[in-house]
Amino acid sequence: MTIKLYGVAMSTCTAKVLACLHEYGAEFELVPVNLQNGEHKQPAFLAKNPFGQIPALEDGDLTLFESRAISTYVAEKFKGSSCDLLRSQNPKEAALVKTWMEVESQQFSPAISPIFYQSIIVPILHGGSPNQAIIDESAAKLGKVLDVYEKKLSSSKYLAGDFYSLADLHHLTYIYYLMKTPYGKLINERPRVKAWWEDISSRPAFKKVASGLTLGDKN
Repeated sequence: MTIKLYGVAMSTCTAKVLACLHEYGAEFELVPVNLQNGEHKQPAFLAKNPFGQIPALEDGDLTLFESRAISTYVAEKFKGSSCDLLRSQNPKEAALVKTWMEVESQQFSPAISPIFYQSIIVPILHGGSPNQAIIDESAAKLGKVLDVYEKKLSSSKYLAGDFYSLADLHHLTYIYYLMKTPYGKLINERPRVKAWWEDISSRPAFKKVASGLTLGDKN
């Protein structure tokens, strides 16, 4: 039975899962959710995610929500000798992957997401004006997080070691949108972070996803 992923291609969280699915060459169906019509708040979707947020995944009788949990499931389900984004065969490497996945969730994402929301979501989807104070505060926080990354990347090619993992993949979509804003300088000002970003964003799996991340594109 084909995996069904409910979401929107331009969504950061949906695209995160899409990138993971493409890394494994998994067969899946992307089922669009009409956010403008509030489909994600209707009973049919709330049965998949009671919090009414995308994405959600169905695999047979299993239903999952929360993008990091979904991508972890995908990585576990399809792991093999050619691709193991969790490094499950090596306990030490697996622990480092989990550590940096937590860093992305607890340090990186809370700092970058307000910049994305204020710079792209507010003006484009809500027709409002960005709150510069929020952006400035978040940019300062993100800069401190990226300083840690800059130091870490001086000793390894990727965050968890000299191997690409889910810890790196989880950063892709927010940074992709950040690079459409003036705050992309936070990446470009740090040479090791910039090189890491250029590396992970050039992967074929993410290139398939990036074409759908169209928020903020000029018509």
